[in-house]
Amino acid sequence: MNALAKCRMFFAVLMMLAIFSTFTLPAAAAAPAWDGNYHAYAVGDVVSYQGSEYRCIQAHTSLSDWTPAAVPALWEKLTTSATATPKPATATPKPATAVPTATPKPGSTATAEPTATAKPATPTSVPSGSKKFVGYFTEWGIYQRNYLVKNIVTSGSASKLTHINYAFANVANSQCVIGDAYADYDRAFTAAESVDGVADSWDGSLRGNFNQLRKLKAAYPNIKVLISLGGWTWSSGFSDAALPANRAAFVKSCVDLYIKDSRWAGVFDGIDIDWEYPGACGNTCNYRPEDTANFTALLAEFRSQLNAVRSGLLLTIAAPAAPDKISKIEVAKISQSLDFINLMTYDFHGGGWENQTNFQSNLYTPAADPATGNTRISVDSAVSSWINAGAPASKLVVGVPFYGRGWSNVPSANNGLWQTGSGSPAGTYEAGYEDYKVLKTKGYTRYFNSEAQAAWLYSNGIFWTFDDPAVMAAKMSYIKSRGLGGAMFWDLSGDTANGELITALYNNR
Repeated sequence: MNALAKCRMFFAVLMMLAIFSTFTLPAAAAAPAWDGNYHAYAVGDVVSYQGSEYRCIQAHTSLSDWTPAAVPALWEKLTTSATATPKPATATPKPATAVPTATPKPGSTATAEPTATAKPATPTSVPSGSKKFVGYFTEWGIYQRNYLVKNIVTSGSASKLTHINYAFANVANSQCVIGDAYADYDRAFTAAESVDGVADSWDGSLRGNFNQLRKLKAAYPNIKVLISLGGWTWSSGFSDAALPANRAAFVKSCVDLYIKDSRWAGVFDGIDIDWEYPGACGNTCNYRPEDTANFTALLAEFRSQLNAVRSGLLLTIAAPAAPDKISKIEVAKISQSLDFINLMTYDFHGGGWENQTNFQSNLYTPAADPATGNTRISVDSAVSSWINAGAPASKLVVGVPFYGRGWSNVPSANNGLWQTGSGSPAGTYEAGYEDYKVLKTKGYTRYFNSEAQAAWLYSNGIFWTFDDPAVMAAKMSYIKSRGLGGAMFWDLSGDTANGELITALYNNR
């Protein structure tokens, strides 16, 4: 190459560099904002939240308080741009992933611990009497609430329970779907967190809440555990699933997943259906008039398929208390398929949806109660409605709340009762909702209406309607007097560390 050619090439390279330098690489696309409104996230999804980006490491359906910053078991914070430096998604959270707890403590990560010395819980029989004590355990309670299956033992509740309803499985596309895989069967509990003092291993054996429930049943063999389907948030799929064309396949999917699946064989003793509500609006209004007959047929199909697996498998429902919703159910017919019926005799009133203060779970309706129509109800009216419609009294289990509902900016007249408030007071996890264990420590003045057999707290414009041990004792007396099946409560985590509320129920059986 001669000197002239070399010179031309040199200038050509300079020109190319100059041209190339004028181009700017496109900026990485911003990750979509995190959606806490029941959005389905898959492993590897990237979102932005409070100025940071997070990658999903466990498939789940979002809830408002499962923020990426609060639940590292579900989300991994990215230290650099997610699009600039991609890395493989991890299908299973690594052992070092810590689940958030209300009070972090040493050994709270999911790292496996030595298992040489087992400390099994002392086997204790559950009550042998005829009354049922049914407690809901929420799968998400292991996160911010830090309420573990082990706490059922340490609180003394395990020796009193007859049944545990595990909440919830999702109903999607006319199939039963795991609600939270990480909480259900993947989280590794440390020895300190485990029911029997033995840490979960990473050798492919069962972990998570399901394994802890299995250990609980080994120590308390008379406790029956049911998987609860749906709930307030996940009931929108029931109406479609109950259609004749979908019904049998839907039921089979639930039985296959929770009763037959060998991964958690023996954990579940039955299925609880929490459809809110057949033929009526709940969290959504995805219902049809045919729900009434379809609900009856759906329960009959569940009964048939459970019986085909083995005898003794349980079938229950969570049932409404309001007369307009009871009227959409063929009570006498469904009672034939069910072992018992858990009445949701709570949330009658609350500051989140009403301005006027009132009781959320009054035993009776006092004459001065200003409520009207379908909201003028009580435990007694709900029980009577179900019995009058054909339900055997012995199959009815009365629901009681282990939490309170509140109003703010309430006038002091009548100590706040039946007054007009505005807004909801702050709660630990949700405005207008607070656990009994927290309410009892607030120092507010307690009041009691003897006609309603209901209690409330009032102080400086804040009103809380709640049940305490005295109210629980009154409700157990009522349950016995009417020959009812027992008591159900939402939920176990709302009680005190020594189980004050369940003890009040149990001691008055």
